[in-house]
Amino acid sequence: MALCGNPSSVHGAGRAVRALIEEARDRIATLAGRRPQEVVFTSGGTEANWLALSGALRCAARSGGPIMRILVSAVEHDSVLANAFSLAQQIPGLRVDILIVSPQGLIDLDALRGQLRENGGRTLVCAMAANNETGVIQPLGEVMILAHEAGALTLTDAVQAAGKLNAPFEADYVSLSAHKIGGPQGVGALIVSKDAPFAPQILGGGQERGLRAGTENFLGVAGFGAAAAALRKEGSVLRDRFEHGLKSIAVDAVIFGEAAPRLANTSNFALPGVASETALMALDLDGVMVSSGAACSSGKVRPSHVLRAMGVSDKLARCALRVSFGWNSTEDDVDAALASLAKLVGRRRAREAA
Repeated sequence: MALCGNPSSVHGAGRAVRALIEEARDRIATLAGRRPQEVVFTSGGTEANWLALSGALRCAARSGGPIMRILVSAVEHDSVLANAFSLAQQIPGLRVDILIVSPQGLIDLDALRGQLRENGGRTLVCAMAANNETGVIQPLGEVMILAHEAGALTLTDAVQAAGKLNAPFEADYVSLSAHKIGGPQGVGALIVSKDAPFAPQILGGGQERGLRAGTENFLGVAGFGAAAAALRKEGSVLRDRFEHGLKSIAVDAVIFGEAAPRLANTSNFALPGVASETALMALDLDGVMVSSGAACSSGKVRPSHVLRAMGVSDKLARCALRVSFGWNSTEDDVDAALASLAKLVGRRRAREAA
């Protein structure tokens, strides 16, 4: 039978597609350590974050009163930061406060504790599991304890961390994206806890239990589920090999968040005196693909807000590069990147000696 049915239809083709979607839902739930009925499929991590914020803030709270304040870490993805501030302009009385981070990019728990004591109404705390630029892993356990003790709700952007950190992700709202675990682009998921306030934002159909209307992208969803099932844990062998080699090439290389717990596949670094745009072009000519920050904003010239929050100067931040190692990366890839970077450093030394 061709898989061409609408998953909301009751005929055989529709039921076959529905079965694939529900199998994927089970796999995504397992990936996050949650229940299948909490999983809502979306078009990606950005929509999941927007849907969580909008759905929580525009819902008449079932208990605890309406959300009147968002505490958002200074290193959150722009899809959380930008949407939080946008909603504050739309919803009267809603306030957004920033959670400061340490020079290593970790949320300041004492500052969080103090901000939660402030009488600002019910709060939504937004703390990502791991940063998309530096790979720094946040102390989510402590954040969750502090937030829930204060009666606050929690949103965790787990896009970078899913499959790399042990589940469960226990926030009231959790965002995921398929392509970060080797699945297709353009599909993601939002996990909504049973007792969390949530109002559907995309209306027009009863799909996803009425929480997100629109015929599901079943090919993308099935690919998401397949990627979750095939996932294997990544070790830090390649990252460590790369960073060791980097330090041998350039002793002044700076690795951001180096002293903090980090994802095994991410390295964010700078070669002082080598602008990221220059490095990107040179590496690309050698067939080495890296980015200058978040992949979705690497075409912009402004310094990273993540590095600024960590106290990095704009001058050094403009030299930042991010390397991500995937399931198909090899030691040869690492060596090729290091060889290309060595040429860059050699040219910098020649300029300085001239």
